[in-house]
Amino acid sequence: MNQELWNEFCDRLKQAGTLINDVSAPQDPLTQAEGYRYLTRLLRAGLESCVEGSDPRFPTFYSLSHDTIKIGNDNPDNYYLNCCVSGEYDYVINGEVGEVEYFSVATKAGSYATTGDMQPTGEISSSELNFNEDGSFTILVSTTQPTDTSLYPNWLPMARNSDNLIVRQYCNARRERPAQFRIQCLNAATANTLDPERFAELLLRSVGFVEGTSGLFSNWINQFKQHSNQLPANDQQMCIKVGGNEKIHYHNSHWRLAEDEVLVIEPEGIPECEAWNFQLSNYWMESLDYRYHQVTCNNQSTHTNEAGKIVIAVSHLPNPTPSERYPNWLSTAGHSEGGMLFRWIEATSFPPVNTRVVKLSELT
Repeated sequence: MNQELWNEFCDRLKQAGTLINDVSAPQDPLTQAEGYRYLTRLLRAGLESCVEGSDPRFPTFYSLSHDTIKIGNDNPDNYYLNCCVSGEYDYVINGEVGEVEYFSVATKAGSYATTGDMQPTGEISSSELNFNEDGSFTILVSTTQPTDTSLYPNWLPMARNSDNLIVRQYCNARRERPAQFRIQCLNAATANTLDPERFAELLLRSVGFVEGTSGLFSNWINQFKQHSNQLPANDQQMCIKVGGNEKIHYHNSHWRLAEDEVLVIEPEGIPECEAWNFQLSNYWMESLDYRYHQVTCNNQSTHTNEAGKIVIAVSHLPNPTPSERYPNWLSTAGHSEGGMLFRWIEATSFPPVNTRVVKLSELT
């Protein structure tokens, strides 16, 4: 590591900022400020994943999506955990189930910092796990399935090129206590010390994460503008390729509303499923701040209207109608456009999600 490499790191980070001021991006002060904040958030995530938590011999869980780091229409109903692993080693995960109804653990190959995608190499969900009587569980993570199931009753496959894993815990309310996870590498014998040459490589990889992530989802939101204010089903393989869950059916899109307009969302039906939810995001595909604004709803929080249907309304302004007519009223939190996503989780079918834009006065 030397001054020249540090300068390269700083210069590449500076160059990443040109994306925010691109002609395709909104130029209003809020979107621009959020864009630069987004880059600082991605840098924090990149340093955590590519530098601090990057040694697969000494794995540790961290989170690339939470209240103040948000990536790719992150789910407000999820607790996310990430971890660096390697198909060259074997791992054991020990945990205690919390209050969430559903979680999944998946191994992936690739990242936004290197290959630009995250190919699935294995997955196991809480509905498939064997739990102990006290709610604890053990998962072996390896390329070879264990023969002794009494020692390792749960197996999460890896491939030789697997290099990370993702935990998704789906909760209906973020007051729920999440499950706890600990991970240990079973066959790494070397000491954990800083390698100067390796550190230089990892530092540059962290800014590669900023470049790759911001570029990927900038391309996505520009694609979604082609069906703005609609929620067609996505190319599911496109979503899975960048780390999406194979058991989730995605409807990513873009929304844009004038001050006096309302986006009305109505799925044609609700299939048998583990859960479903809808969320609003900003232009950079960060979920809007669910800590302070009502920007998401799910199968537990929504109410049927007076006609017995699930109808969701998105508006800049408060609900002017009786609550029985539009009981699921979401706020744009001061934004004029952004991303949005409807998810079906472990659903038996995927009904279309219909939308229409109406004037606020038409609802009163």
